[in-house]
Amino acid sequence: MSNIFLCSDHHLGHANILTFKRDDGTPLRYFSSIEDHDWYIINKHNSVVRPGDKVYFLGDVAISHKFLYMVGLMNGDKVLIKGNHDTHKLSHYAPYFRDIRAFHQFDGFALSHIPIHPESLGRWGTNIHGHLHYRRVLDGNKVDTRYFNVSMECLEDYTPISLEQIKQKLSNV
Repeated sequence: MSNIFLCSDHHLGHANILTFKRDDGTPLRYFSSIEDHDWYIINKHNSVVRPGDKVYFLGDVAISHKFLYMVGLMNGDKVLIKGNHDTHKLSHYAPYFRDIRAFHQFDGFALSHIPIHPESLGRWGTNIHGHLHYRRVLDGNKVDTRYFNVSMECLEDYTPISLEQIKQKLSNV
């Protein structure tokens, strides 16, 4: 039986992401070089995803189309939900993804790169998204549990999370 995994905001080849800071001034990602960053993410991906598993990449895969080849080094049957940095021609993405979409829905979840508006959640209940990196969607002063962020910074050690793990985490809130 295959598994379903989700992840977002890989930013492969995006050297400048290593200079980004969190609100407290600490680095967003702790890597000495973009090469170390990219290979670490690829290795973490392949440590849990098998070739037959389905993987939803929720946007911002690579900063330039010349780094998309790295997606081909990752296991899985891959679907891309395009993000704001995924602006290249479809022909650049097509060799690495079985399907490419703007949005996807299944099993009571809405998958998107950017969090969808709260008024649109009624028909799904939960939005699995990326884009916010380490931040979370808030409802007042607390985390809005209708949203689940799968950006690299929210995952355990940059490792894709299974749909079953997400369901388990959501059942505990």
